[in-house]
Amino acid sequence: MPAGEISIDDPRADDVRRLLATHLAFARSNSLPEEVHALELEGLLDPAVTFFSFRRDGELLAVAALKRLDDSHVELKSMHTAEAARGRGIGRGMVDHLLAVARDHGFRRVSLETGSQPAFAPARSLYAGAGFGLCEPFGDYLSSPNSTFMTLPLNGPIPAA
Repeated sequence: MPAGEISIDDPRADDVRRLLATHLAFARSNSLPEEVHALELEGLLDPAVTFFSFRRDGELLAVAALKRLDDSHVELKSMHTAEAARGRGIGRGMVDHLLAVARDHGFRRVSLETGSQPAFAPARSLYAGAGFGLCEPFGDYLSSPNSTFMTLPLNGPIPAA
């Protein structure tokens, strides 16, 4: 993990809002409007969501969130690393940190949705490298050729849906 600090953060902070705007612009430019599942600011303020940032010397380099789906299942949301900070292991560090948080809170499964288009290949590779495997749609998601659903069981087998 590169030097820096991962901590719970406020998605309303100015620098966070700028990075989230970049995240949403990327999602919107690579997905159909009805298939953009990235959370807007209001969604990140939901009590079921815990929002994290990675900062080095105060500079925001990455964000991600965990959204509680039920007592055993949490979703990784809004994962984004600033373009200038990519390729340094920050994204993997964020994923590893969020998985540790999920385990510490007793969740048994972490899932995510990302795009199936070529622009999302680095994200799919990152998640596969962290142990996530393909799965069926979960939560309120519907099957789509433009979405890739992935999951990772924690502390044992995946509980029945």
